[in-house]
Parts: sequence; structure tokens; C-alpha cells
Amino acid sequence: MKLAPTVKLNNGYEMPVLGLGTYNSKDNEGEAAVKHAIDVGYRHIDTAYFYQNEAEVGKAIRDKIAEGVVKREDIFLVTKLWNVFHDPERVEAICRKQLSNFGLDYIDLYLMHMPVGYKYVDENTLMPKNEEDVLQLSDVDYLDTYKAMEKLVKLGLVRSIGVSNFNSEQLGRVLANCEIKPVTNQVECSPALNQKALTAFCKKNDVTLTGYTPLGKPKPDIQKPDFIYSPDVAVIAKKYGKTAPQIVLRYLVGLGVIPIPKSSNTNRISENFDIFDFELTAEEMSVLDGFHTGERVVPLNLIKGLNHKYYPFAIEF
Repeated sequence: MKLAPTVKLNNGYEMPVLGLGTYNSKDNEGEAAVKHAIDVGYRHIDTAYFYQNEAEVGKAIRDKIAEGVVKREDIFLVTKLWNVFHDPERVEAICRKQLSNFGLDYIDLYLMHMPVGYKYVDENTLMPKNEEDVLQLSDVDYLDTYKAMEKLVKLGLVRSIGVSNFNSEQLGRVLANCEIKPVTNQVECSPALNQKALTAFCKKNDVTLTGYTPLGKPKPDIQKPDFIYSPDVAVIAKKYGKTAPQIVLRYLVGLGVIPIPKSSNTNRISENFDIFDFELTAEEMSVLDGFHTGERVVPLNLIKGLNHKYYPFAIEF
């Protein structure tokens, strides 16, 4: 079986350059998606406490280990610290709860889901809102949260830590103050938001960039996003005997991004993985470059509207 190439992280661990995103993959669907992904060669699985599917993801991984398809060390499991747990006092307990959700004894990569914390009500109130239906934020400094995450590495609960939805200034502040370097910054990344500046900043600091929503949430009925339905991309796809999404994923890998396309459809999960038998030319890469608009599918508008000091998308990158 062909596996994805890996990239060596700044702490020596290897991370596959393509992963399975599991946002909205719940119940049996989520479990089946992860099992199929492992069968076709995925070893990098991305989830989060917020997705509420850690138990299903964990069961799929444990079943595949029991079947002898993989060993635990073959899998690179990523999950995230949700925004209501930013208080340093809450970090270890929720991480232990997540391990228990998975039924596993360590997490490969634990990310801070966002630089902005939310008010803690209880473990199940993930979007705390007041009577006026306004999201309640907290002002915990993400550096304090990050320092609590560093302890998880020392305790052996997680092997690597990182951040998500951080801009270059926020990431720079973590790098300047941390004891354990983040290994990745997971952000939205697609041809429409190619994150070249942020990727370059990360690379200079020996941090990888993981890209969520790499296919821009395709909408066949309105033929959007342009980069999936473009005749120019169709020509490139035809040349290689591939589909437009495969061309897009290959483009992102070519930029040094680690895409994590989300799917529960077995055919698409297989298709998204089948991108390592060809490479795009410089001219073809520049065709994809032409779709960059900087527009986001996930602008975090709820936070933006509240003018929080750590809202990450107020600067260029």
C-alpha cells in the first residue's frame, strides 16, 4: 500500500503531508470514514473536541489496530483544545478526558483551536451565549494556555503541540515565549486563500502549515468555488487523468502545505489520497495561483463582531 510522504517536524516526529479532516463526521458515518481512510493509506487523522466525534475516531483507530492493519505508532492523531478550556487550570483535565474519549494513551498532536478563549460554563456548553444570544468570550492570554499545553508534553499525554487559526504576529509571540515550539499552525488554506506569506513565515521558524477547507466546500449547484469548477483546472486534470479536487490538493502539497480534506464519502476519501503519482509544472502551479483572492470560507464572524483583542484575521497574514 502506498502511504503519503511525511515531513519531519521540529521535534523529530514525522507527520504525513495529507490528512483526513473529520469535521461534521459523526456517529457511524465518522467511524466508517476513518476506517476506510486507514484502509486506503491515510495515517494522519484530524479531529477536535468541538467536533464531538473523538469516541468514534478512537474506536475506528482501535479497531484497525486490533485487525492488524496498523500499529498505534503508524497513526498520527491530531485533536484540539476547545476555546472554553483556555484557563490553564482546565487544560490537563480536558486533555485527559479527550484521551479517554479516544481510548488511547497519547495524542500525536494537540492544537489550541483558536487564540480566542470563550467563557467556561461546563464541559458540554461549547458555544456559551448570554440571554441576547451573544457569544461570551474570555480574556485568557493564549500564552498562558500554551504554557499549560507544554506540560502535557512533559506528562507524556501528547507528543507534539501546535496552534490553529493564529496569525503571524500571534505565532511569533508564542515562538518568542515558548519552551516547546509549536510544530504546526493549522489555518484555512485553498487556492482562494493560498497562505503563501504565512507559510513562508512558518517555514522560516521551522513550523509547518496545515490547511483546512482545502477544497473550499464545493457547491455543485452554483459551481463554486471557481478553482474547482474552472475550465483551466479541468484541462490540467484531464492531462493527468485526475479530478479538479486532486489537482487542488496536489497544488497545496506543492506549496508546502499539509491539506486535511474532510469527507465521509468513501470514493472521495480514496480520490483525495490518490495525488502522489504526479507533479504539477511551474506553469500549472501558476494557473492555480491565479485563484487567490484572500477571501475566507471560515471568517470567524462571531468573534470578529465582538472586537476581541485576539481576533486573528485583522492583519494581512
